[in-house]
Amino acid sequence: MKKQKYSVTGMTCSACSAHVEKSVGKLQGMEEVTVNLLTNSMQVVYDESVCNEEIIVEAVEGAGYGACPVIKESSGRTGLSRAGSKEAGGEGDFKGQPGESGGITGRNRESRDIDGRNISGREALKGKKENKEMKVRLTISIVFMVLLMIVSMHHMLFMWLHLPVPELFLKLFHGNENALTFAFTQFLLTLPIIYVNRKYFQTGFKTLFHLSPNMDSLIAIGSGAALLYGVFAIYRIGYGLGHGNPALVSRYASDLYFESAGMILALITVGKYLETRSKGKTSEAIEKLMDLSPKTAILIMENGEEKEIPTHQLMRDDLFVVKPGSLVPADGVVVEGTSSINEAAITGESIPVEKQPGDPVVSATMNKAGRLICRAVKVGEDTTLSQIIRLVEEASSSKAPIAKLADKIAGVFVPVVMGIALLTFVVWMILGGGFEAAMSSAIAVLVISCPCALGLATPVAIMVGTGVGAKGGILIKSGDALQSARDIDTVVLDKTGTITKGKPRVTDVFGYERELSVDEIISIAAAIEKPSEHPLAEAIVEEAQIKGVSIPDVEDFQAVFGKGVMGTCGGKKCLAGNEVFMEENGIALLPGARDAMDEMAGEGKTCLLFARDGKLSAVIGVADTIKESSVKAIRQLHDMKIEVVMLTGDNKRTAEAVQKKLGINQVIAQVLPEDKEKEIRRLQKEGKKVAMIGDGINDAPALAAADVGIAIGAGTDVAIDSADIILMKSKLTDAITAIRLSRAVIKNIKENLFWAFFYNTIGIPLAAGVWYPLFGIRLNPMFGAAAMSLSSLFVVGNALRLRSFKLESDENNFASQNKEEKSSPHQGESDFASQNKEDWKMEKMMIIEGMMCAHCTGRVQKALEEVAGVKQVTMNLEEKSAKVTLDKEVSDDALKAAVTEAGYEVIGIK
Repeated sequence: MKKQKYSVTGMTCSACSAHVEKSVGKLQGMEEVTVNLLTNSMQVVYDESVCNEEIIVEAVEGAGYGACPVIKESSGRTGLSRAGSKEAGGEGDFKGQPGESGGITGRNRESRDIDGRNISGREALKGKKENKEMKVRLTISIVFMVLLMIVSMHHMLFMWLHLPVPELFLKLFHGNENALTFAFTQFLLTLPIIYVNRKYFQTGFKTLFHLSPNMDSLIAIGSGAALLYGVFAIYRIGYGLGHGNPALVSRYASDLYFESAGMILALITVGKYLETRSKGKTSEAIEKLMDLSPKTAILIMENGEEKEIPTHQLMRDDLFVVKPGSLVPADGVVVEGTSSINEAAITGESIPVEKQPGDPVVSATMNKAGRLICRAVKVGEDTTLSQIIRLVEEASSSKAPIAKLADKIAGVFVPVVMGIALLTFVVWMILGGGFEAAMSSAIAVLVISCPCALGLATPVAIMVGTGVGAKGGILIKSGDALQSARDIDTVVLDKTGTITKGKPRVTDVFGYERELSVDEIISIAAAIEKPSEHPLAEAIVEEAQIKGVSIPDVEDFQAVFGKGVMGTCGGKKCLAGNEVFMEENGIALLPGARDAMDEMAGEGKTCLLFARDGKLSAVIGVADTIKESSVKAIRQLHDMKIEVVMLTGDNKRTAEAVQKKLGINQVIAQVLPEDKEKEIRRLQKEGKKVAMIGDGINDAPALAAADVGIAIGAGTDVAIDSADIILMKSKLTDAITAIRLSRAVIKNIKENLFWAFFYNTIGIPLAAGVWYPLFGIRLNPMFGAAAMSLSSLFVVGNALRLRSFKLESDENNFASQNKEEKSSPHQGESDFASQNKEDWKMEKMMIIEGMMCAHCTGRVQKALEEVAGVKQVTMNLEEKSAKVTLDKEVSDDALKAAVTEAGYEVIGIK
């Protein structure tokens, strides 16, 4: 099966998209067709053995529209091409030799200039051109419409203004003798409006002849009928003047419809122009993402020289330079240099990440300090930023299941309306209403029934909703996922890396040597564990680094597999390991130590025992700590009446400890990767709508099986590919935001569909004159055109309200959020899971002298971030300041000492 995107031209309403979808869907081998009116695009999935691009394009053209495939070439370029054709240069011209820096010839590299921009850029330029053309059409239409209205309704106009009718108008347009001049002048003023808006007639009659009438067909028939009737009236006036029949002349002179023909086209053009401008706002999220992409890259040539080139010319395995303050042009790996990179644009994490040789770098992230030389791994359309843009575009182009109802109705709506208009004309003629009344009512039905609002109801809301999500780091892959998330009643969470940080940290320290402080215990423990490669040993060493304590050298180091390590530190024999290891070496446990170990084991923590000179020195608890966002997220899920299930491969005791701490409804522990999917299926068989949130390769089957798969952005590519929604910031609270956003978008779509159907339900009977016998109400075609335009603007405006959606959950909506959690007894100094303090925050502003460049700010920032208790540091070189955000109390002296040690002077701290 092949998946292909097409650009479709000529569509103006939901009936158009429905006809295209129906025509292509009939093709042999066609698996799936999705046509989007808002983006004028079509996504198809088909069997290449029985179907191809030419057949698909012919099917679209057979329905009365145009189409061409959007091709993605091997170099990462994206462009438009006629079916089955290739652009000049071909794909082969863009292939370089991987593995060598600058291994592509200058000719081939430069040839990428032909089509270096991605399709979003092309469509943006195309959109600007269409807006300009629409503005010209609008201007001409309005000018001649005003002149036409002045001529046709001058007597009423001057009466409203309480002014006498000018003598020129009396000489030219009053009396039966001037009736022909009066009618022919209106005809001439209508012609420019007809000409600049000829597209409605061309498309409308073309689709009508293909038996797939659309909105343009209704406009063309309505306006055309009014125009032809006006021409007929001119002939009747001429006949009356020639045969001395003043009654005939007076009748047709007062019953011209040129102003209706011109007004219909002008008002619909006004509506289309405003609609186009409003729809343009829906793609702002994609445009902002595109603006993040750096325009140039510094390439290292084969001879070692540096050359600045457009980013789209960068090839895989090229070496490129990233200077301080510059954006990374492509995904790659650091080859040389060290620095800190701000990845907020991609991950949302404001704290810069240290980079050294071998570390990955991501496109559109900013280098804060040192100079880096990197090797390109993913370029062009393959970069992380391009993939994000692609996902947002595909989601914007996709349809939610709720949209299929509107499409089915739109497919038969236009023919039904034409039938109603014909029936209206016939009934009025039979009832003796006269030709003029019958014609007026039929035209009004055609004009007021244009299904613009119906076609815009879902795609505008989906595009705005997915754009808002992308702005907050929530990537929703499809409209189907967006709708499904609304109905979720059960959320299944993976534990490691999703609920927890996925990295062991020290949580408790219990000392049993009075002469040793906590820092000294950590220092000795880190010394013994440093030569070990065990993950728990890394947690001890990292704790020492965070506390800033020294790590002495160890002699005679020895590791005993599965039990522990030993060595000599400060002239004393030291041991670290489990209880069995201590017993084997004659180390007795103290009563207090046993209690502490039992308590920590009950909380799912791992206990490490440390001894010195044959006596127990300390017990240190290590655990994979819970993310702060997990506590808040699970609390909010409960408040939303959503059941929370934890699915983990960890042992039952550890899982139950996490369950108890977070209040999770159900825990399924010791689950093998292949069994996670079975558990999801089991929950679905119970009638539950399940969302799975995970980050690992072992979560991929479960993510795919769930009604909505949500991947943590920091997870594996396999998990992300299997998911429907991606949380780029790796915050569990964003899953709640995604569900809230889904509910808001679907509610908005329902509102739009209601008003679109309600409008037509009220408007069509009014236009047909149903209420005329009872209330004397009849709708003029001009007002019908205005009402049709306003209905579309109303729907678009309602969808744009989603742009004000709050990405961060309103704390007032969650009553339990402000309740403090009780901390457990014997909580150690190093408890990184101190959830009861998660909302504690303090900011200090430091004025620092001596900073001259980005290197200086980078060094100061790094020094401050290494101080325990510092959560975030924001540097400002111009103001010579640093804003320090703390998550626990840190003295001014400690901050000052860190800056002084980095070689700078602190002038003041607020």
